Amino acid sequence: MKPESRQAVAHFLIAAGRELNAFLEGLEADDYKAVVQMIRESRRGGGRVHVTGIGKPGHVAGYMASLLSSTGTPAYFLHGTEAVHGSCGQLVAGDVVICISNSGETAELKATVIAVKNNGCKVIGVTGDPGSWLARNSDLHLFAGVGEEGGPLNRAPRSSILAELLTLQALSVALQADCGQTPADYVRCHPGGKLGQLREGEN
Repeated sequence: MKPESRQAVAHFLIAAGRELNAFLEGLEADDYKAVVQMIRESRRGGGRVHVTGIGKPGHVAGYMASLLSSTGTPAYFLHGTEAVHGSCGQLVAGDVVICISNSGETAELKATVIAVKNNGCKVIGVTGDPGSWLARNSDLHLFAGVGEEGGPLNRAPRSSILAELLTLQALSVALQADCGQTPADYVRCHPGGKLGQLREGEN
C-alpha cells in the first residue's frame, strides 16, 4: 500500500469516528416519536411506506426498504428518478415516503418529492441540512448530518451515508418495537439463513 493510501485510510477512520460520535450524541429517542406516529396512522388507514433517494442515498433507500420489511413494517423501494416516469403509480394517497438526500437540494429528488405530494402522500425528509429545500418541503424531518465525509477530496458520500443509515436504523428499531414484532413474526419474514434457525432468546 502506498503511503498516501495508508494516510488516507487513517484520516478517514479518525474523521468517521469523530463525525459519527458527534452525530450520535445529538440524537434522542424522542426525535422519532412523530415519525413513528405518522407511519402508524398511515398503516392503520391502509397506507404503505416507501423509501427513495438519488445516487448513493438511493442505495441506502433500497437497504432500508428491505430492513423495514423484515422488521415488521412492510416497505417498498421507490426509484428516485423513475418516480416521475410512472413509478409513482406504486403510490396511493395516504402512503408515507421517506426521501433521503444529504444536501436536501438534489434537483431530481425535488421533482420526485413534488410528484409524491401530488399523489397525496406524506413525506419524511432525511437530510444533513435542516434548512434545505427537502427539509422545508417535508411533513417531518430527520437529521442525518456530518461536517466531513472523510475521504480524499472530501466529496464522495462516506460519513454522510453512515449518518443516514444510523438515523434510519434507529427508526427501524422504533417501528419494530412499536408494532410488537415477536421472534415468530421475525422468522416468518426471514425463514432462511442462520437468522431463520434462531430460537426465541438466541442471538
